[in-house]
Amino acid sequence: MKQSLQLRIGHQLSMTPQLQQAIKLLQLSSMDLQLEIQQALYSNPMLELAEELEHATEQAAEETAQKPSETQQTEEWNKEIPDELPVDARWDDVFGNAPSAGPRQSEGSAESRDLDEFHSVTASLQDHLLWQLNLTPMSDVDRLIATTIIDNVNDQGFLESPIEDLWQAIYSAPENSPQDNPIELEDALAVLHRVQQFDPPGVCATDLRECLLIQLGQLAPETVGLEDAIKLTRDYLPLVAERNIQTLSSKSGLTPEAIQQAIELIQTLSPRPGDSIVVSDNGYVTPDVVVKKISDRWVVTLNNELTPRLAINQTYANLVQRANNSAENKFMRNHLQEARWFLRSLESRNDTLMRVSRSIVEKQQAFLEQGPEAMKPMVLADIAELLGLHESTISRVTTQKYIDTPRGVYELKYFFSSHVSTDSGGECSSTAIRAMLKRMVDSEPPEKPYSDSKLAVMLQAEGIQVARRTVAKYRESLRIPASNDRKRFKQSA
Repeated sequence: MKQSLQLRIGHQLSMTPQLQQAIKLLQLSSMDLQLEIQQALYSNPMLELAEELEHATEQAAEETAQKPSETQQTEEWNKEIPDELPVDARWDDVFGNAPSAGPRQSEGSAESRDLDEFHSVTASLQDHLLWQLNLTPMSDVDRLIATTIIDNVNDQGFLESPIEDLWQAIYSAPENSPQDNPIELEDALAVLHRVQQFDPPGVCATDLRECLLIQLGQLAPETVGLEDAIKLTRDYLPLVAERNIQTLSSKSGLTPEAIQQAIELIQTLSPRPGDSIVVSDNGYVTPDVVVKKISDRWVVTLNNELTPRLAINQTYANLVQRANNSAENKFMRNHLQEARWFLRSLESRNDTLMRVSRSIVEKQQAFLEQGPEAMKPMVLADIAELLGLHESTISRVTTQKYIDTPRGVYELKYFFSSHVSTDSGGECSSTAIRAMLKRMVDSEPPEKPYSDSKLAVMLQAEGIQVARRTVAKYRESLRIPASNDRKRFKQSA
């Protein structure tokens, strides 16, 4: 094959580093943006916090004004120091008002404590169980078994492996020689029963039945309906879940009144004991945008408390010389340019977020005034066409960005939903349909809940054309049980 050179003309779209930075900042959440700003402050000497610059200026002025008086006070105090002190004297008793390098605080004062020392002792369910284990007198072998059991407890409080498997793993470990220190299965079972008495009640159970029985066993013997509850949980737990009182009465020989009393006692137990201990990692949501109604007009403002105000350090910026090509000057010139682009990217992010938020509020004013049932159908293309932006840009702006409204804090993506046709030829938002379904289910008669077909007919009566399968899909997304399960639940309430 003969080699040759060819010249071709083409177009290629490439993003500059500045554009890449602007897109990156646009899609960051408020927490990630704060981390990005902190990293930029650490890496770029040209960037400074505006608050620190203002505080440094004020502090320098105060130090200049107070310097003569402090110097005079120090000289007077030095003159009062005697040559010798009594042997049993204390420095603070004689010179309690002596000037120090920093502010003097009492030992019991709340301001003298380091806030970093205040932390939660219980970080997980395992930590809570290990803390109780350390307070329980046990032999080394029993403590090894208990530690193995606690390590196999999941976040809900149940054992992930049977005790036989755990015992076999301990028994066959190389460091546990059966000749020197034999570990029997009965020993493992005894330790398991001991750990099952730890807090929270019902922990370290293998299934729901055992979990409930452990909790019932820890109740006072004089508890009303305790024996009947233990019997029903041990022998007829599936029927208890179905609340089939007639079948329970015929099989257990108990009266319907006793069964009802036992079921009420069982309902006070926790099916997932670990939920009361596990610390959730979900923090508070801080809104990026705030909307308020002022003089019959919805006003949208940015939450400026989320991100710190940045400024360029003018002291370093004034040292940059245009004609100087030294390494130091080039270093400072590059960082100055990066600082300016970073500030522009932040300004662009805030401007785009404000434009998108205002457009959403303008289109969803009915939701703000009337509630979810008045939500209008809206997709990303509607806002993109209104603002002259790409749909991907709208998607980046609305991801992990929250708006504070009089009806609560919502993610901006909450206001975007698909639509369903109506009898009048219009469109209804799927969010509004979910709100209608919730209202219908809340007002249904307890003895005869509405089926999915009935709910579909009721929606059609309000002019919304929706199929039974669609109603079932919306109902499941709202975590509303089926009509049969709702009937049992409302009867037991």
